Amino acid sequence: MAAPMELFCWAGGWGLPSVDPDCLAVLTYARFTGAPLKVHRVTSPWRSPSGRLPALKTRDEGTISKPQQIITHLRKQKYNADYDLSATQGADSLAFVSLLEEKLLPVLHLERLQLMWGDSYMEDEEKLEKELYRDARECLTLLSQRLGSQKFFFGDSPASLDAFVFSRLAPLLKAKLPNGKLQQHLKSLQNLCNYCTSILSLYFPWDGGEPLASAPRAAGADGGETEEDPHKWRSQLLSVLVGLAAMLGYAFLSGIVSIQRGSAGPAGRQPITLEEEEEEEEE
Repeated sequence: MAAPMELFCWAGGWGLPSVDPDCLAVLTYARFTGAPLKVHRVTSPWRSPSGRLPALKTRDEGTISKPQQIITHLRKQKYNADYDLSATQGADSLAFVSLLEEKLLPVLHLERLQLMWGDSYMEDEEKLEKELYRDARECLTLLSQRLGSQKFFFGDSPASLDAFVFSRLAPLLKAKLPNGKLQQHLKSLQNLCNYCTSILSLYFPWDGGEPLASAPRAAGADGGETEEDPHKWRSQLLSVLVGLAAMLGYAFLSGIVSIQRGSAGPAGRQPITLEEEEEEEEE
């Protein structure tokens, strides 16, 4: 049997398998398709073979770092969540992914603001914040209307669009932070909340960032994951500490926190100085 592909991604938190939207998109797509991945959850891109996260280490094509390219590679390996989509559904998928990139991601990744607005960024921050949140709220409302009462965006089976939507909404929904203007709007859209909860329970039932000590992972009939750490309690404590540091860093880059004057930079992408713990599992 060929060795599985290896995926390096940011560690989890907030009950999610990863706190990074791009990493979460790839993890979710892999779960949708059953792609066999050996997952390394790390707390620094230095642990990645490419110096970036996510990163997929393959046998034939080296290391791939961009989420869309990783998903394209998985499709080439016959793990295709979009196989049954019509041409119209494929076009809709591209349109909604573009909508997420244009309207929602600028709020989730505040380091892009200065590139978008140049020198007027600090001068017009109040106006900018209002415009960004308005666009993001409109995006969430459109997604809610498109989903309706369906289980997934194209019916009863998940597609790549679902992986991207979930990866953007779940961190916004699950983060436990104050002053979450956009978070409150998302929570008012009950079908989107149910959608995120359903994907978590179906595809990540015990795989969030907060593992239960009473439910250790063991090899079993379900093809399972193994954990053979003799210092499990210590590892879990370190994981909580590292996860907390990652969440705080991510919070400063997310639209959940209001824009403040100051010199805050993309701290969520900086290496964490706590001792790193790596979790490996078979997807």
